[in-house]
Amino acid sequence: MSASDRRAPAPDAVVAHTTAGTVAGSRTGHGGPGGDVAVFRGVPYAAPPVGALRFASPRPPAAWDGVRDATAFAPASFQSIVPGHSEDSLYANVWTPGTTGARPVLVYVHGGGWERGAGSLPNYDGARLAARGDLVVVTFNYRLGAFGFGLHEELADPLTGSCANWGLQDQAALVRWAHDNAAAFGGDPDRIVLCGTSAGGASVRQLALLPELGGLVHALVPISACHIWAPANSLTPEDSRTVYAQLAKGFGTTVRGLRDVPAAALRDAWERIFSGPPETRAVDSGREYRGPVVDGRWLPDHDYKLPSPSRPSLVVHTRTEGSFYTCPERPTAPPAPATGAELREAVRGVLLKGAVRAGDALVDACLTAYREAAAAEGLPQDPLSLWTEIWGDLLFRFQILRLAERHARTETAPQYVMEFAHPVRPPYLGTPHEATSKFLFGTYGLPENVAEFGDGPAEAAVSDAFMDLVASFARTGVPGGAHTPDRPAYTTGRDSTLILGGGDGGEGVLRVGATVKRRQLRFWDTAGVVPRP
Repeated sequence: MSASDRRAPAPDAVVAHTTAGTVAGSRTGHGGPGGDVAVFRGVPYAAPPVGALRFASPRPPAAWDGVRDATAFAPASFQSIVPGHSEDSLYANVWTPGTTGARPVLVYVHGGGWERGAGSLPNYDGARLAARGDLVVVTFNYRLGAFGFGLHEELADPLTGSCANWGLQDQAALVRWAHDNAAAFGGDPDRIVLCGTSAGGASVRQLALLPELGGLVHALVPISACHIWAPANSLTPEDSRTVYAQLAKGFGTTVRGLRDVPAAALRDAWERIFSGPPETRAVDSGREYRGPVVDGRWLPDHDYKLPSPSRPSLVVHTRTEGSFYTCPERPTAPPAPATGAELREAVRGVLLKGAVRAGDALVDACLTAYREAAAAEGLPQDPLSLWTEIWGDLLFRFQILRLAERHARTETAPQYVMEFAHPVRPPYLGTPHEATSKFLFGTYGLPENVAEFGDGPAEAAVSDAFMDLVASFARTGVPGGAHTPDRPAYTTGRDSTLILGGGDGGEGVLRVGATVKRRQLRFWDTAGVVPRP
């Protein structure tokens, strides 16, 4: 522990006694109407994965004497997007209304395609959610990209034998840490709820299925889960071996020797391998993202082949997942198609995220199915709208809903399904993927968010309802709150989807209805592009 970490706590510091040592946090006035909360930033949950511990299973943090300062966030995990990143990044952040009591512990796994993001980003400030929901809220960092998600036997850990999915191993270590330290932050170790968005939403299910964590996890809130399957967002084991061998060759070393390559050089070489259109790369898998690899241990199989976790679940998706990628106002969006010919090529590009080949017949069948569904449901048929729906359904909505339907047919653990439908402000488009985090955490009004998400009474009502739903679910296993109608468990036989936002005609903030845009999903059932659970 450095000298700055050991400095004497401020007179108004809040102290908690973790399994590794004492930490001093601070009070924050950002709890909103729920009042102030205590926040502990940059608390180590594992040893720094540097040097010989690069590509190693996470080790427990070293214990310390005295009081460790916990008032500043730790660096994000090494990446290209969030500045100030570092390999030394395995730290947690905790918001709590008080260090005594036994509150539910909401562990939030950030998204970012397994290659970017951090638990310390302003979008995930847990103060408002902790205060309103009377929850302990935990965010954290985990290893990303080449350092976090891959597989090669030459990288096997001598203690654990694991040679893959180091970021997923970090997440599992955090869950164990949260269980062991819940009471120190006023939490109940027997009521840990895993919540996450996108890559984090997929991780929630994967963690709950790990035998050593099953007894530690009380309930799940996967949001817009980017479920794992190859070739879209997972490397095959063979392709992963190829990539690490290619990296080693490029640096004139062995795969084991990649532990000694400068981090920035390794990151850049990894990103070069996956740059350009998927069909031009050296490997066929990992076409859109590079998430966990099937290794028989941390990920026994792709998500659609695995059973549903036997835990209460609140499954969330957005109405327009694809507009996160296609909205022309986003600087990262590719050019939007304007003509029929441009639309065909744009759709081909989307299909090639999930298929090694996408011939004319497949492109035409996809467009025909989506045009017919849009006409039947009175939805827009312009190129941008069709492209957006196809993108979001391929990567997210199809597997989210088909897995929910399978759970309803085969499992007894209660499951609730919610569609987040609150629209963004024009000229932004629809209800995009990752819109949810701004309302779950109450950060929609931040300067960087307000133009897209707004900051008025409607946004406040949606955010309050979302927080109440999740807090009630964490506490009782049933999503409740002041705005909540009868909450039926999800079934395909009747209207049972909770729809948050987007209502008109006096429907209110939250209502129960049928899942919208079911017709669009039928194409993927037989297209052979996205695996059907």
